[in-house]
Amino acid sequence: MTRGRKVMITGGLMVALALAVAGCTQPGTEESEESKAAAVEPIGGSDVARITLSPEAEKKVGIRTGTVQAFGNDLKVIPFAALFYDPNGKAWVYTSPQPGVFVRAPVTVKDIRGGKVLASSGPPPGTAVVTVGAAELFGTEYGVGEE
Repeated sequence: MTRGRKVMITGGLMVALALAVAGCTQPGTEESEESKAAAVEPIGGSDVARITLSPEAEKKVGIRTGTVQAFGNDLKVIPFAALFYDPNGKAWVYTSPQPGVFVRAPVTVKDIRGGKVLASSGPPPGTAVVTVGAAELFGTEYGVGEE
């Protein structure tokens, strides 16, 4: 898949989370801070945010994760499904440091082989990365579909 096509697909999928997350509340009811489907908190000193999804939103989006593996002394192996590109062409993954919490992390792609990304930089081995739902998280982080 070309980078342009992947970015275009990612852009289209970002709208899906906004719609899915919006559908996690009852129509006509007010929502307390605790019951929000998604909370986005900027992480000081960086250009990324910490996204916390309610269990209902996480289930509706269908979040799935894989794990970063070590490859030799210098490379990391990341599931290809976890990789996405922002509109500027920069490669990222969403890590999941704890259940329901997601943080975008940059990746430097060295090669792609058989459904695996060989990266020279990125999250350390053992890190959980989102393999299903990253585009929706990106849309949530940037407020796609908000009024």
